[in-house]
Amino acid sequence: MIAIVDYGMGNLRSVEKGFEHAGVADIAITGDPGVVATADGIVLPGVGAFRDAAAHLRNGGLREVILARIGEGVPFLGICLGMQLLADVGLEDGEWEGLGVMGGTCERLPGGVKVPHIGWNTVEYPRESPLFAGIPAGTAFYFVHSYHLKPADPSCIIGLTSHGIDFAAAVGAGNVYAVQFHPEKSSAAGLALLGNFGSIVRESASR
Repeated sequence: MIAIVDYGMGNLRSVEKGFEHAGVADIAITGDPGVVATADGIVLPGVGAFRDAAAHLRNGGLREVILARIGEGVPFLGICLGMQLLADVGLEDGEWEGLGVMGGTCERLPGGVKVPHIGWNTVEYPRESPLFAGIPAGTAFYFVHSYHLKPADPSCIIGLTSHGIDFAAAVGAGNVYAVQFHPEKSSAAGLALLGNFGSIVRESASR
């Protein structure tokens, strides 16, 4: 079972429907740490403020179980705000503690370009990743965000895009994956990515 974490941030049903359309079965939307603790894969979506999201995860008992399951090797996919929360610190209206999985900071996109960044942007791959299997480099995905993850180790970047600056559109390290764009809103390519994550989860669960 893949748990889509409900912490009060974002349209969870659209992510669930994306997985369904991608042919990935056994999906559960849940805010119950006990359910997350038994999941074969974890998806952390979200839109909104870093501070509020981090507080919801902490106060709901979800932060600890997510970090524990990541440490146990369970496949994880962060989407949009769910990617930004992997930083050590979010720099949105102050400094707020993130999950610290990828390290680095969550920073605002630079001045001189339209913020929020909304629309389709192409993604290039600095290195291969099973998350993008069968999806050609230069494919466009749909973005809606004002902040981005600047990981401590740039070698974890598996997708790059440009909006004023080049920034991480996707990261991957071990069992942890995350994308700044919204695969559930990115047509066939986004569904293919969700299907790839479903395959990653199935392979992990069968070991």
